[in-house]
Amino acid sequence: MLYGQPAQAAAGPAQPVVITLADAIRRAEASEPAYAAARAASQSASLDRSIARAGLLPNARFLGQGIYTQPNGIYAEGGEGVISPDPKFVANDSRPREYIAQGIVDETLGLAGPAAVRRADAAAAMARAQLEIARRGLAAAVTTLFYGSLAADHKVAIAESAYKDAAEFTALTAEREKMREAAHADVIKARLTEQQQWRGLEDAKLAGATARLNLGVLLFADPNTPYTLKADEAVAPLAPFADVEAAAARNNPELKSALASLGMSDADVLGARAALLPTVGLNVTYGIDANEFAVNGPMTPDGLQARNLGYSASLTVNLPVWDWLSTEHKVKQSEIRRDAARVVLTATQRELIAQLQEAYSEAQTARDELASLDASVADAAESLRLTRLRYAGGEALVLEVVDAQNTYVTAENAREDGRVRYQAALANLQTLTGTM
Repeated sequence: MLYGQPAQAAAGPAQPVVITLADAIRRAEASEPAYAAARAASQSASLDRSIARAGLLPNARFLGQGIYTQPNGIYAEGGEGVISPDPKFVANDSRPREYIAQGIVDETLGLAGPAAVRRADAAAAMARAQLEIARRGLAAAVTTLFYGSLAADHKVAIAESAYKDAAEFTALTAEREKMREAAHADVIKARLTEQQQWRGLEDAKLAGATARLNLGVLLFADPNTPYTLKADEAVAPLAPFADVEAAAARNNPELKSALASLGMSDADVLGARAALLPTVGLNVTYGIDANEFAVNGPMTPDGLQARNLGYSASLTVNLPVWDWLSTEHKVKQSEIRRDAARVVLTATQRELIAQLQEAYSEAQTARDELASLDASVADAAESLRLTRLRYAGGEALVLEVVDAQNTYVTAENAREDGRVRYQAALANLQTLTGTM
């Protein structure tokens, strides 16, 4: 190792990280900002549920206070039979010193508390649905990028093979020209095809590097981190439409979000109507509020002693009478928003039916075309092989060979695009059914 050279550099380049589709989705969930925001909103909504439920329970607190007021010099007998100066501030107690140490329990009974809990529950359900929407959308995007990057790598290999074949064909035409079995125009045509395939190879390399970089942005802190993708060679099956439809009815997050939104609107109506009903407040206080910080007060001349430690309780009933119809208008506003939420729910149900049928038809069509694309590649490869043999035997024109080469490359690229199309269609379908 050279002096001053890092040990990591001496160890050689790092091995590429092997990434499966599940790994890619998990890594993207840990770094994608929109998904992180949705997860934070869901966690916050869950805490709002706890806060709303805590509002139904009695509230306990401790109050401790010591008050001193300057005496005014006039002495008087206090309530405990003790002569002491009066304070200068008439709003304070009858003695200069006052000590408060109390435990206080408050409870308010009304319909607003249960309405707030219902709304918090619905809001938490809506936040969970939105989080699931973000997760499935992210998974679909990662799936498309994952298989798109794989297809781009395959297209690079296809372009390299096509360029190699074109170079070999150029050499073949040059050899035949030397043997006076082909015209110089064949050599020029072959050379043009070779140049075209070289440009296609460069474009494929650029597209592959771009696809890997776009996926690396979601997977790694450094998008230039080397990695390799590992995917199953088998084509994922497509479930029957009845099973897909049943799964979408159970697990569709858009539908759950619309239902939760309607639940929030119902809770808002209940909360608005709660303002029309009376509320009951209960307060229980236990402790000391005396001129001395002691359980017992001073002895009186009669030999009696007051006990400072005690309790008080109050019951308050608040009955609304008249507020210039503002509460009625709030109830009407909440009912209007509830009716709009019902319209959104029915529209979401209709859109789900249409989106489900469209996504299933797309996935079914893409799956059915895979076999045809495989057959086209096999036929194009055989056609190219036979055409080159015919050309070598002087029975085919150079244009036939060039056309067969282009057809074979086009068929292979179309097969890669077809695989990406099916995986993307399957991912879109799975976002509706929740089976990702």
